[in-house]
Amino acid sequence: MKKTSTKLLMLVMMLATVCTTFAQKERSEIDDKYKWNFTDLYESDASWSAAKDVLVEDMKKVSDFKGKLGSSAAVLLDYMQYSEQLMKDGYRLYIYASLKSDADVRDSENMGRVKEIRQVFIDYGQKASFVTPELAAIPEATMKRYINEEPKLEIYKMGLMDVYRMKMHTLSELEEAVMAKTGMITGTANSAFSVFSNAEMPRVKAAINGEEKELTSANFSLARSSADRELRQEVTKLYWDNYLKYEGTFGEMLNGQVKVNVFRAKARNYNSALEAAVKPNNIPVEVYKSLVENVNNNLGTFHRYLELKKRMLGVDELMYSDMYAPTVKGVELKYTYEEAQELILKSLKPLGKEYIEVVEHAFNNRWIDVYPNAGKRSGAYSNGAAYDVHPYILMNYTDQYNEVSTLTHELGHTMHSYYSNKTQPFATADYATFVAEVASTFNEVLLNDMMQKKLKDDDLRLSLLMSMLDGFKGTLFRQTQFAEFELAIHEAAEKGTPLTGTVLTQMYGDITRKYYGHDKGICTVEDNIAIEWAAIPHFYMNFYVYQYSTSFVASQALAAKVLEGDKEATKRYIEFISAGGSDYPIELLKNAGVDMTSSEPFDKTIEAMNGIMDEIEAILDNKK
Repeated sequence: MKKTSTKLLMLVMMLATVCTTFAQKERSEIDDKYKWNFTDLYESDASWSAAKDVLVEDMKKVSDFKGKLGSSAAVLLDYMQYSEQLMKDGYRLYIYASLKSDADVRDSENMGRVKEIRQVFIDYGQKASFVTPELAAIPEATMKRYINEEPKLEIYKMGLMDVYRMKMHTLSELEEAVMAKTGMITGTANSAFSVFSNAEMPRVKAAINGEEKELTSANFSLARSSADRELRQEVTKLYWDNYLKYEGTFGEMLNGQVKVNVFRAKARNYNSALEAAVKPNNIPVEVYKSLVENVNNNLGTFHRYLELKKRMLGVDELMYSDMYAPTVKGVELKYTYEEAQELILKSLKPLGKEYIEVVEHAFNNRWIDVYPNAGKRSGAYSNGAAYDVHPYILMNYTDQYNEVSTLTHELGHTMHSYYSNKTQPFATADYATFVAEVASTFNEVLLNDMMQKKLKDDDLRLSLLMSMLDGFKGTLFRQTQFAEFELAIHEAAEKGTPLTGTVLTQMYGDITRKYYGHDKGICTVEDNIAIEWAAIPHFYMNFYVYQYSTSFVASQALAAKVLEGDKEATKRYIEFISAGGSDYPIELLKNAGVDMTSSEPFDKTIEAMNGIMDEIEAILDNKK
């Protein structure tokens, strides 16, 4: 049976990060060529509604299979094909609704469609609660015989056989029905966090560039990256002090989410919430814990980065509020969207003609919603769950170099989905979250490599090299810091520790000070930074963040071989992004040339980071 789509789950979770930004153009003022073409999915909202009504009727037919799944190979095939079509149609409906909502989160009709289709899936989950227990009741030998008798069942083999690996976590039909019904309430903490943090939480104001502005997340991000240190320190204090006012509220919301994760784990007989999160994709718990251990053992490398940041900023004491400050004065890498396209296409040449042609098609055929507009969801993502259509990318492009990097990142996701959907049957096209960030960060490595060769001016090179180091900081160390905190709060909850806002702030503060060498005099972490946990939507995504780090490590290793001109490595990489979910993530990466159960990929990543710092120090020493 095809597992619940990773892409669909991610779509649901991404709704939690919706927020509006500072004043933007209205959507009607932006040229259509820079906006999504929704008609590739449905001709109109009316067409969507009609398709949804058909899906609801089709879903009722699932009861016809009750008690019959194990009767013959033919019946089993009928069910698998029926279920597959439902999922395919359902994802397409969800994507249309969610994209339209993200284009303007103020539109209640758009949000209404999202809620409608989510409820359809919840209702279906209750109707189909008999399926997994019934499949698990089929003797394994009988299942293998059915697959041998009916060749068309072969494409479903991995999902069907996975039922036996997960059998001890499968409940009775009645229990599965109850678990399905909990879907109506288990997202409450996440929804409350989204509404409060993005819409209802009162914001303080700050003078930014001579203009008084509300410190939204977007305005805070801009101000904390200012070259004006006084401004950085002021907005950091104002922003996080404001969060501290609502420490108790945020604490209850995150505590609610952790309780959901712990409840689900216990209900399904897992040893821990962590095991419940990683076992469905056959990821050993040790991979998660080894990442945290390896990063802690290499905090010296992170501290070297911090010392370098301090040197380049020319400050006597490095503060946490300095983390996003520009390190090279007077240098700003900026590129128009059209220039960004040229840079990206050039950087991706090592991946071959077909890869380039598909990216060009994405640029020219409205797969990308490019610019910010009033009411548009902030941030960026790629949505590749429309199996019979094409992936969609959301951007909020602002001409900064980091936006060029973000665009190629999202194109990596898009190409992963494109190749998987093109190569794999629907049953195995969906890839696990553990490998989801590999293709995206791989593209970033190719872009940075090309830019290093392109830029000759010392200051421009320094700016780029520091941007690359910031990527190591943000993706490897910061995300692992988040992962360590996430593990700590779940383990505390499993021991019965009440997770109040105060407790969460203390735990997060202790971990942050350790990472940044606060007690060693490396970087001073201001007291109110300990409330930063309250602003992180990923903590409502059930152990997702560690995969940014593991994927980053894997992509560094894969890209290094491709950039060395290894044709076999390039071939294996294309095979990897074409493999979808046809094997478990660890095995897919092994086939591509990276063993994530060993320390080698991590060691090579730390080596690469130190190499960048060596180059920066050499440039700085020559400039004296």
